[in-house]
Order: sequence, then C-alpha cells, then structure tokens
Amino acid sequence: MAVFVALGAFLMTLAGGWTAQRVTDRRHLVLGLAGGLMLGVVGLDLLPEALRAAGREVFGVPAALLLFVAGFLLAHLVERTLALRQAAHGADEHGHRAPEVGLTAAGAMVGHSAMDGVAIGAAFQVGGGMGAAVAVAVIAHDFADGFNTFTITSLYGNARRRAIAMLVADACAPVLGALSTVFFTIPEALLGGYLGLFGGVLLYLAAAEILPEAHHEHPARSTLLCTVAGAAFIWLVVGISS
Repeated sequence: MAVFVALGAFLMTLAGGWTAQRVTDRRHLVLGLAGGLMLGVVGLDLLPEALRAAGREVFGVPAALLLFVAGFLLAHLVERTLALRQAAHGADEHGHRAPEVGLTAAGAMVGHSAMDGVAIGAAFQVGGGMGAAVAVAVIAHDFADGFNTFTITSLYGNARRRAIAMLVADACAPVLGALSTVFFTIPEALLGGYLGLFGGVLLYLAAAEILPEAHHEHPARSTLLCTVAGAAFIWLVVGISS
C-alpha cells in the first residue's frame, strides 16, 4: 500500500515539473510562485515537523533550529565558493550562475522526496489511518517539489535535459523511499535534524536567489501575487492534511 501511494507522489512530482516547463514565457511568474512555494514548505511544513521530531535542545536552542541556520549558511558558503571559483576562471559572477549550485539544490530536493517516501512507509507501519494522512500531505506538496526541482535546476544555467533528469529522479525518490521502509526505519530525531538542515537550504535559495531573480526584470504586482499564492497553497495543503 505504501508503494502504491508513493506512485501518486511520483505522478504529482512529474505534473509539477511539466507545469514549470510549460510556462517559460512567464518566467518571472514561475520564479515568484516557486519562491512562495518554497517559503511555505519551509515555514509551514518542514520547520514545524523538524521541531517536533528533533526534540532536544543544544545550549537552550532546539537542535532543529541550529541545523536550520547551519543549512542556510551552508547554502550561502557553497554558492559563494562556486561563484568565486567561476570568477577566477573569467566568468561574470552576476551574469553567470554556477550550474553546480542548481544541481546540488535539486539533489537536496531528491533527498527530501526520498524522505517523504520513508515517511509514507513508516506511517503505514503505524496504521492505515496514519498512513493515509501522511500520504495526502506528501502527494499534495510533491507537485510543489517537482515544480521547484525543475525551476531551480534551470535557473542556474543547467541544460533542459539535466533539469528533466533531476525531475525524474525527484519523482522516483518517494517510491524508492517507501520501498526502503521494508528493510529499515530512520530514527525520528535524525529525520528531524535533516528536515531542519534542508529547510535552511531551501530558505536561502528562495530568499537570496529565486525571489530576487523573479523581481529583477519584472517587478510586477502579479509576481508578488504569485509568491503569496504559493505560500498560501502550502498553508492550504498543511491545513487539509493535518
């Protein structure tokens, strides 16, 4: 049953990526929507779950929040390092983004999708009702995952075939994650720490890269509305599935 449900996540991820491809003539709207979706996923989905799962504190601060900050700083460090290396080889830092950053971010999305599959499998081990609730949440927000995976990979200058390859990997990841629960279960505290770290990476990409790019050439009200709509959509998904 868990694998069957994960196939629904597979289809929703592909649908999200397909949508991102079809609206290339409205790139600023796509980026604005992607930024809102990522902001919503981080603030309304990942962080609350990370705080619940990670539990313990380190010097008075929840471990999940420390890892959240670490993820933000890690993403910033990786991007700056790659940008400096690119500039040293004669590239214009502001005109040419490092494709490796996009691939790394998309790879993190794939890892997150695999954890979604693990969550589905673990929930069905607890019971059918729990499994169904988790499945609704995962399938609903995997549309946003597919949308963001394709958008992030493309934004950093990767060829379309690479973006499609990362999209397919992101779609397959929940199925493989659900299958893996037949053999092992990830400890809840470790899963919470991972979600915190991944949330920090996503927030950096949304706030420092995707949203500024969306408003760079098209500071239109419609772009802002797409960002708000993206965050509101995740809020709706979280509310329905809770």
